Amino acid sequence: MTKSRTVLGLALAMAAFLVAGHAAAGGGKRPVVVELFTSQGCNSCPPADVMLARLADRKDVLAMSLPITYWDMMGWKDTLASEANTRRQKFYSEIMGHGGVYTPQMIVDGVSDVIGSREATVEAAIALREGDMDAVPVLLHATRQEIHVVVGPAPAHDGPDATIWMFHILGKATVSIGAGENEGHTLTYRNIVRDLKAIGIWKGPVVTLDLPRQDGTTAPHDAVAVIVQQGGYGRIVGAAMIGHPDY
Repeated sequence: MTKSRTVLGLALAMAAFLVAGHAAAGGGKRPVVVELFTSQGCNSCPPADVMLARLADRKDVLAMSLPITYWDMMGWKDTLASEANTRRQKFYSEIMGHGGVYTPQMIVDGVSDVIGSREATVEAAIALREGDMDAVPVLLHATRQEIHVVVGPAPAHDGPDATIWMFHILGKATVSIGAGENEGHTLTYRNIVRDLKAIGIWKGPVVTLDLPRQDGTTAPHDAVAVIVQQGGYGRIVGAAMIGHPDY
């Protein structure tokens, strides 16, 4: 066994020990996850983008901006949008029984649908979730080659299986809008989801995943978030994010 593998093995063993200790102590707080579905072509989105930026600076919130594609037909192609983000919003709409999608929409912890520009409503939804924080521990560690993810355990787990999602995130981007409803404006976005994928299933016992940092298709990013979400698009029970300097 090489020295690097020995060090990695010890690091993962320590992570598992810390997670077990966390669970034995009855869990702990985790950030409330806020997802903003937005578009550069939507003139009602900039106030929500500004609010998302404020939320991104909070330690008790994991805030992500997910630019969608269906506004592209209105004269400006969103330079940060992805079909994966659009699909995620459409799945939320289906699960929540909505008739369609809209922007700016914030989904809070996978359970609350809020108009993203209504600050008081968003804050109320976050505060409500902070009172329901039966957290599944999520630990992240990155090397130059790999990302190591440890989820769980939760001995008292009695809910549905949960999907483990990984989000590659660009911390900040400023875009000059050349057409569409926001033509002539320069807008700044925070914690932009550049791609996302399901990386595993969590059923209660600890799950450890070693993933390549780059797989040839990963969009430019400088941070990674992992969330654990019941049923794929339901209640979020675990979340963590790493950025500079740890990533």
